[in-house]
Amino acid sequence: MSTPLQINDETHTVDATPETPLLWVLRGDLQMTATKYGCGIAQCGACTVYLDGVPTRSCVTPLSAVGERKVTTIDGLQGREITALRAAWTEIDVVQCGYCQGGQLLAAAALLKATPQPGDAEIDAAMNGNLCRCGTYPRIRAAIHRAAERLAMAA
Repeated sequence: MSTPLQINDETHTVDATPETPLLWVLRGDLQMTATKYGCGIAQCGACTVYLDGVPTRSCVTPLSAVGERKVTTIDGLQGREITALRAAWTEIDVVQCGYCQGGQLLAAAALLKATPQPGDAEIDAAMNGNLCRCGTYPRIRAAIHRAAERLAMAA
C-alpha cells in the first residue's frame, strides 16, 4: 500500500502496510537511521520522534496512526531549544555511546519549549522513560539546565 508521509518538511511515499511501525519505515525504507531501535515496546525512548510536535515512540506507532500528521526526527528538529541543547550537550560532554541521544534531545527540546526554566523535578519527570545505557543522567540534567540558561540570556 502506497502511503505518503510528511517527514522533516519533505513528502515521502512508502509502500508499507498500515500496521507497519513508523520506526521501520524511517530506518528501513527511508534510511533515516538517526532514530534508533531500542526496546520495541515504547519503554526506552531511543525511537522518539515528534508527531505534530509531540514526542512519540515510533517503534509502536503504526503508519495508520500517522496519517497526515507531521513527523519530525532528530535530523529535522530545528529551533532555539535544540540549538541551545546541542551546544550544552557538547559543552557538558553528555554523550558516551550516543545511542539514546536522539530521543534524549527530542524530549529535552519539548521540555524547554513547554517549560523554559525547568527545575530538577520537572527535568526528571520529562526525561523519565528515556533510558541511557551509559548512565549519563547527571550530565543530561546539567546540560538541560545549561541550555535553559542560554535561552534565558538570549531572550
